[in-house]
Amino acid sequence: MQAKLINIGNSKGLRIPKNLIRKYHLQPRLNLEEMENGILIKADRPKNKLSWEETFREMSKSDENWSEWDIVTDDGIEI
Repeated sequence: MQAKLINIGNSKGLRIPKNLIRKYHLQPRLNLEEMENGILIKADRPKNKLSWEETFREMSKSDENWSEWDIVTDDGIEI
């Protein structure tokens, strides 16, 4: 995908297509990360909110006993 820089006063801006804004839940404030091969644009998430991947990683670290979930099959609900 290509994009063009546009003039915004004395600065430059980047137009991001609406479908990408929706797909990645972008808000007016973004995080830019300089990489070796370019710039990475990321949504600005609150520091205390984990991504699904981070949540999974954190949950897998815990030593919880999930055996009580096994009784769900005995409650009459068929899958």
